[in-house]
Amino acid sequence: MADCRVFVVSEFYYCVECFFFFFFFFFFFFFFRAALFGRFRSWLGDVLGVELEPTVDISCAKYEHTDVLLCHDDELEGRRAAFILYLVPPWQSSDGGSLDLYSTDSNFQPENVVKSLVPCWNTLVLFEVSPVSFHQETVLLEWVNPLYLDISYQEQIQNEFEDNSEIQLKDFLKEEKFREVSEALRQTGIQWMKRGPPNKRCYESASVDSLPECVSVCWELLRSEAFFLLLSNFTGLRLHYLCPADEEDEDRDTKDDKEEGEVAGTSAESPSSSSSSKAGADNGGKKLSSPVCCGEVRRWSHGGYTLLHDAEAAQAEYALDLILPFGCADWEAEFGGFTCYVANEEDEELLTVYPEDNSLALVYRDKETLKFVKHVNHKSSQVDSSTCREFYDFSFVYYE
Repeated sequence: MADCRVFVVSEFYYCVECFFFFFFFFFFFFFFRAALFGRFRSWLGDVLGVELEPTVDISCAKYEHTDVLLCHDDELEGRRAAFILYLVPPWQSSDGGSLDLYSTDSNFQPENVVKSLVPCWNTLVLFEVSPVSFHQETVLLEWVNPLYLDISYQEQIQNEFEDNSEIQLKDFLKEEKFREVSEALRQTGIQWMKRGPPNKRCYESASVDSLPECVSVCWELLRSEAFFLLLSNFTGLRLHYLCPADEEDEDRDTKDDKEEGEVAGTSAESPSSSSSSKAGADNGGKKLSSPVCCGEVRRWSHGGYTLLHDAEAAQAEYALDLILPFGCADWEAEFGGFTCYVANEEDEELLTVYPEDNSLALVYRDKETLKFVKHVNHKSSQVDSSTCREFYDFSFVYYE
């Protein structure tokens, strides 16, 4: 009986301990959940500068010996922030379980561990869920005029762009970054290659491998995923998967594919899709797009130009053109060097974009719109002229 009595008492204490444990856990979880859904969510929205939805996802996980959560991202449609609350006993790095943060390669795939956080009791790790790396966001903040990173101002830009299909964003880069790139482009170490043939074009293009560091950083910025997302916000185009598809765009793509199929009598795949891997098809037959871009750093001087030609008209696609000029503070329109947009097989000039220092030009063109750069004439190189004799630009084309 004694043994039995002891057993019963022990069991009773065990049950009481379990009861208090689960009561404490329920009490803690209830108030913690209430805090997350209430004041904490409001505070987080103020910190991030966005209005967060009331939906909060929360789960609890227990990790034991040999357990591991492998490399992953926290991206989910609509998710803006993620958090981890560590409830661990005294812990050190030799115990494992660290939170490893990775850098990304040029294809935005995880590459190397750049920081490891060791779990610590009652520590909250909070980070913004983003489709771009921290480094890319940092470069964007360092280079781009803060005005153009403001969400409300981006909405204004998008409204104007949707009305006109073009816009010029003055003082786009921060002044110190713009001056740094302008000076670097005049360095003699850059290898400039003549682009031809003369019946299509004549200008100089820089070898990317020879670009000075600051010019190379600017080049990488304009082709980064962060910039694709920024352009999506500026234009409303589907240049990033976070940008919602527009029904009109889908109808347009369907119509274009049908017309191309009827003309060619074969597949409706665009001529350049095989080389750029821009399009594919899912099980439902709907076209999938992977936004891509191509670009170059150009130097324009006396004799430079591009021409319209039949091959360009045959391969014309919906595209977003970007031009960012440097070193043209005193450039005159009469010198040439400006970009003209015209309707295919018509003499009508639709738009002219003149080179202007640190003014980002964005132009959306359809398959019936072509462009050329006006011949840079002798007035740009007159001996008695005190104006610039050459200028530079970053020229990119983005495809949805």
